[in-house]
Amino acid sequence: MKKDLSAEIRFGMTKKRHAETLEKAIREKKADKDFIPLCNFVKKTKNFFTSSCCSGRILLLKLEKGESKKDASFHKKWHNPVKAREVWNELEKKTSGTLWLKMEPLILHIGTNTLENANKLLDAMKQAGVKRGGLIVAKPGKFLFELEGSQRIALPVKQGDKILVEKTYLEFVVKNANEKMGKNRLALKRLEKTLKKVLS
Repeated sequence: MKKDLSAEIRFGMTKKRHAETLEKAIREKKADKDFIPLCNFVKKTKNFFTSSCCSGRILLLKLEKGESKKDASFHKKWHNPVKAREVWNELEKKTSGTLWLKMEPLILHIGTNTLENANKLLDAMKQAGVKRGGLIVAKPGKFLFELEGSQRIALPVKQGDKILVEKTYLEFVVKNANEKMGKNRLALKRLEKTLKKVLS
């Protein structure tokens, strides 16, 4: 009984901390606006919380020599469809290292207090048609689930001062990235609808 109570207290503290972090991010306009309705819904539930999320984005990621992820930095990012000329203008700016053009899908970390509730998240993921996801933390009072969309693009487009792609190819890639962003938004809406039904 003592162990269960300890897990319950731990979950309550974790949920409260993440709720406060969300509220602060919203106040400071740092929260992903497309995820705010879902995060606010989850915050009001008894047994679930959100820890981090991104609704999807197109970006230019800079990697220095060695291409270590810890040394990566954002050169530019867009959370909405972007025009190829905007991307090209960014490529013409002075940069170092390697620039990668990426389209990254939605990602949501959602936590709960029991394995039974974690299975509810798995069911919701399947119902929403999200193909990638699973438990990344599993311990008493804290089960953290990661959901990730499947739409993505990643290719190097500049090395040092040299742009590696032609304008016509960049236009094709950006068009494809924008189409994937559209599919990603539809997946987010399905996920939101399903989670509201399953977690209510």
